[in-house]
Amino acid sequence: MKKTVLITGSSTGFGKAAAKRFASEGWNVVATMRSPGAETELVDRDDVLVTRLDVSDRESIAQAISAGIGRFGRIDALINNAGYGLHGIFEETPRAKVQEQFDVNVFGVMDVTRAMLPHFREQKGGVIVNISSGAGVFTLPMLSLYCASKFALEGFSEALSYELASQNIVVKIVEPGGVTSTRFGDRSGAEAAQNAAIDAYAPFVAGANELFAGLRGQRLASSEEVAEVIFRATSDGTNQLRYVATHDITPMIEARRQTSEAEYIAFMRSQFLPRS
Repeated sequence: MKKTVLITGSSTGFGKAAAKRFASEGWNVVATMRSPGAETELVDRDDVLVTRLDVSDRESIAQAISAGIGRFGRIDALINNAGYGLHGIFEETPRAKVQEQFDVNVFGVMDVTRAMLPHFREQKGGVIVNISSGAGVFTLPMLSLYCASKFALEGFSEALSYELASQNIVVKIVEPGGVTSTRFGDRSGAEAAQNAAIDAYAPFVAGANELFAGLRGQRLASSEEVAEVIFRATSDGTNQLRYVATHDITPMIEARRQTSEAEYIAFMRSQFLPRS
């Protein structure tokens, strides 16, 4: 029997690349997105169901899961991919935008997962893959809210993995870094542009932007490469929790996880704090 995966945020980036990757491997795919009427590439395949799911709308979550089960009989894996990142100085960011960041990246993942769990328990198994970020391991200035949401996702996923192991449900975390072929940064930049700037931060922002420009100049992965890691995490049959999906963040992750706290913080401050 063919396996079926439900993927959130399938209209662009990792989600669309993952939908194509799973379909190419013979899986049925429930490719969910906020505006399915705009999708043109995935709609003509018999093994792909394109349907609406907005992670901030619990009714749409329930309807998408029901539609997937109705079409393919069961769902074997869930990829919680939908998300976006706020970029900018924390003090400049309105509280409503902070709430929205968590509504999408944290509470949305929780709501989709909660809605899927009864089906997984009924069939006595399933795989959940949560798409985190290098920003869920180490932090960067001007990404404090995105980092906070991904740190929350990492903690939730790890703790949940212990609970769900008792139900034969495996939880995985995929941690990508910089990617060229995604529009992930478009919304982030548009959101930041709407915030009122505080002049006192201007020198810091200029320095940080210069550093980020240098980081973007490095060799970045593609959405397809990240989709390959997502597919491997879903299908490798192991209980491995974390998968680093792009090479550009490996040095930062190693600094965070393999050096002392003092060494790591000193390194980060040397990158971002003004030099006297």
